[in-house]
Amino acid sequence: MLHIHSERKSPPMNKAANASEQNHALIVAAGVGARAGLERPKQFEPIGGKPMVRHSVERFLSHPGIDHIWVVIAEGQEQQMAAALAPLSGYELVVGGATRQRSVYRGLMAIQQAGGARNILIHDAARPFVSHDVIDRLLKQLERAPAAVPLLSCVDTMVHVEGDQLAETVDRNSLWRVQTPQAFDFAKLLAAHGDFPADGDATDDAQIFRAAGHVVAVVDGDEALKKYTMPADFGVKGIGDMRQIRTGMGYDVHRLARGEELWLGGIKIDHDKGLSGHSDADVLLHALTDALLGTIAAGDIGDHFPPSDPQWRGADSARFVEHAVSLIAEKGGVIHNVDMTIICEAPKIKPHRETMRRNIAAILAVDLDQVSLKATTTERLGFAGREEGIAAQAIATISLENNQ
Repeated sequence: MLHIHSERKSPPMNKAANASEQNHALIVAAGVGARAGLERPKQFEPIGGKPMVRHSVERFLSHPGIDHIWVVIAEGQEQQMAAALAPLSGYELVVGGATRQRSVYRGLMAIQQAGGARNILIHDAARPFVSHDVIDRLLKQLERAPAAVPLLSCVDTMVHVEGDQLAETVDRNSLWRVQTPQAFDFAKLLAAHGDFPADGDATDDAQIFRAAGHVVAVVDGDEALKKYTMPADFGVKGIGDMRQIRTGMGYDVHRLARGEELWLGGIKIDHDKGLSGHSDADVLLHALTDALLGTIAAGDIGDHFPPSDPQWRGADSARFVEHAVSLIAEKGGVIHNVDMTIICEAPKIKPHRETMRRNIAAILAVDLDQVSLKATTTERLGFAGREEGIAAQAIATISLENNQ
């Protein structure tokens, strides 16, 4: 019997209610990574400041076209995986089998038992930097084909080797590198796995799908989808070569007015005045949004959410932060930390600071110690000192692959 560990969250309103009409992602993370020569399974090894498996989970969770995430693990890895993914939610763990094929099949069976799916994307946790662009291309291809896989051309000279000697050259124009995620019609892939011989050998799901007589279409792959396999892949030099550090700054001010609600850091604070603005006027989240957008040179909050647009009247500012986070994720970015300062005479921020930090950490899907929040006054000087308004500053630090 399958062991399924649930980490559910309430689905967003735009997600399909019928499971059989949804797009699911199955992340294969049940290996031991023997070739990597590490002290722990490679899916838990830190890459870019996070356990490797966490990158894939975050990127699928942040994609609007993916409705549910499943992670296949080895027996006994439940606590280790939960720690690697905390405080994320919206995924389920499934215990895999002795081979990759058996692990995927167990994951597919768990999805079927939960109501099935329309499409399924199978992805290896060893390829952490999957972009939204690749996912988009796969989902688009599934509109006209039962399966799709990302490919990269071979740019090096390709040869046969006999023993320890160079043999004939192979035409590289006919050779392609296959990556994951691979996307399939769920019912067809489930049947293909069910019919696959128990002693069969397949290194990916496209082989199993083709063995069942189905056509597999292709899309452009991504060099960032490097597979981490050998010891050198996990070296400090390799990671530094792949990623660049970006910093963004944000600053915002809103006027205090009677009759308005006071929202700061995503929480409502009882006060005799509130902040006035087109949205909920959460000055802290607005500054944070601008800092995040600044890390990828994506303009400012007004470019994405114009105050002239009535749909943003009274809007929850957490939506602005989530949008900035999604843009960073689309570029393969990793948020490392944010540092924020609230500038006001009143209300007192300290009683609410930890609640704000926890709320912002949840929005950013980062650990609490990656979120710094401070408060200061202006010694009764200026508009803040006269309690006419509240200001906030924010700095965000991320990393990106060097090809972004």
